[in-house]
Amino acid sequence: MPLRLHFTAADLARTRLAEGPRPMLELDIAVRLLQDGAHAARFGAWRRHSLRRLAPGVRRLFDLIPPTGWTVGFLDHAGAAGIDEAVERVRATPAARIAADMERWAARMQGQAVPAWTRALGSDRRLLGELADAVALAHREVVAPYQEHMDVLSRADQALRARQVAHGGLDMLLSGLNPSCIRWDSPVLELTTASGFTGDIHLAGRGLLLIPSVFGAVFPAFDETAEPQPWLTYPVGVRDTDLFLAPVETARVLSAVPDSLTALLGHTRAVVLWTIAEHPGCTTSELARRAGISPASASQHATVLRTAGLSHTVRHRNTALHTATYAGTHLLSTAG
Repeated sequence: MPLRLHFTAADLARTRLAEGPRPMLELDIAVRLLQDGAHAARFGAWRRHSLRRLAPGVRRLFDLIPPTGWTVGFLDHAGAAGIDEAVERVRATPAARIAADMERWAARMQGQAVPAWTRALGSDRRLLGELADAVALAHREVVAPYQEHMDVLSRADQALRARQVAHGGLDMLLSGLNPSCIRWDSPVLELTTASGFTGDIHLAGRGLLLIPSVFGAVFPAFDETAEPQPWLTYPVGVRDTDLFLAPVETARVLSAVPDSLTALLGHTRAVVLWTIAEHPGCTTSELARRAGISPASASQHATVLRTAGLSHTVRHRNTALHTATYAGTHLLSTAG
């Protein structure tokens, strides 16, 4: 059974869209993905690169943010406008709050051992400061390198969701958030979460804040206790025909070209194949501009890819239009 969120008319009136992904929430999901190992096509290359450069102290976060289940409460700052604000909130957490959150978190661990080093968090401000530093460093190493691309996706998603509301109201918006894991059957929103949580939650007039997420590309995250209202994540989308990113596009946003694809094709040719797949029907000049190479080089690489059966070229008057073949898109989908 899914987790069911029950809406009233007041809840629908108060449901709103966040302006973009929340930095601490993206980091929380990213830390989970680093430990998970699943969804290799989307996150495999990003995971390898991130773990390779991850400082040892950052791995302390793995103890407090498990692959599934609950994050310890005082690290949950989804409402923070920026990562610096979130880090300072962690650093300033009162000892009593830490003790209460750790006790509540340990009870939710369902018999799993609480890491020994965490027992001193409430009394050792130096240790808490090191944990806050680990949060800042983790964000810098696994999220910040891709922030510019994530911002572009966020703006595209805002435009997409605005069109949904304009054309079909909240019914269309809620129905299109993530059809594989979020199902709208008015007045109930059914969620399939990675942790498999079930039950019925009545929003009781608080409404719901809908937060787009790049790292939350598969399962939604949900917090019933958040203030001033509960929030729910959904995967960013860029097109009306494809409401959330395909694995290939997510992989490109988070890691440019996967190592395996670069090793097979060479860096420039791999970038050209990525570009053709992401912009089907692009001209040679458009391909050159998007891939950052000369038109002559773009034409040469497109010819090699076409000869190998990875792309297809048709001509419209004097213009060549490039599209990835099934073999090309399948290669990209499995290269992560």
